[in-house]
Amino acid sequence: MSPLDPQQAAARTWFESLRDRICAAFEAIERDAGSDASFEYTPWDRIDPSGEPGGGGVRGVMKGKVFEKVGVNVSTVGGTFEGDFAKSIHGAGSDPRFFATGISLVAHMVNPHVPAVHMNTRFLVTTKRWFGGGGDLNPPLPYAEDTADFHGEMQAACDAHDPSYYPRFKQWAEDYFWIPHRGVARGVGGIFYDHMDGDFDADFALTRSVGEAFLASYPRIVRRRMDMAWTPEEEAIMLEWRGRYAEFNLVHDRGTLFGLKTGGNIDAILMSLPPRATWS
Repeated sequence: MSPLDPQQAAARTWFESLRDRICAAFEAIERDAGSDASFEYTPWDRIDPSGEPGGGGVRGVMKGKVFEKVGVNVSTVGGTFEGDFAKSIHGAGSDPRFFATGISLVAHMVNPHVPAVHMNTRFLVTTKRWFGGGGDLNPPLPYAEDTADFHGEMQAACDAHDPSYYPRFKQWAEDYFWIPHRGVARGVGGIFYDHMDGDFDADFALTRSVGEAFLASYPRIVRRRMDMAWTPEEEAIMLEWRGRYAEFNLVHDRGTLFGLKTGGNIDAILMSLPPRATWS
């Protein structure tokens, strides 16, 4: 992989620093619950189809008293897309070379009253340079207060940069995080954006704001619900819902496909799958 230029290095540094802060916040929640669970980190390397080194990343996973399974991955990879896949990537149709760095997070919770969550932000370089990502809340048992809290932080993050962003990105998330073969939404939404290839500094600032909004809202929501009692019937609802989540990520999620098509670490790519799920 070619040496990183200043923009690529700055994005990678941010994603890694955000990972460290999120993992520390999640471990603090486990301590508050009387658990000593911590993240286990596994580095991995990628070989490009050309045979050259293609970067790599670190897979972080924690299984605890509050977080049944949470994965926080960072990766920085580069090389050449194979075959026709390049034509599906923004700016790669005429030149299959690429660079990508980002953070990806999925948390599945022990308590069905605590919402699962997904967050991902990334910076890609082809013949174009762009940021993308977002976050969405996935409660088996939705609470209006939690939905409003999560969306409120995401809206504030977007509004600080452009008041048109939040309504556009919110709708984008509703359209993207939809399970068409089930005819249901994956959760209560959030924001999703892609191909932000205007001004690097402005788009990078937005992406950092999205990360800060996630860190401000989600740990607060977890603490609000983590001590609530639940019934076997409520746990059954959670496990059934997790099956829908797995279906989306295996059938429709573009990030899963991107990781598989670019030779990423299989365990890191599939860390989004829940530890338990049911289909009835």
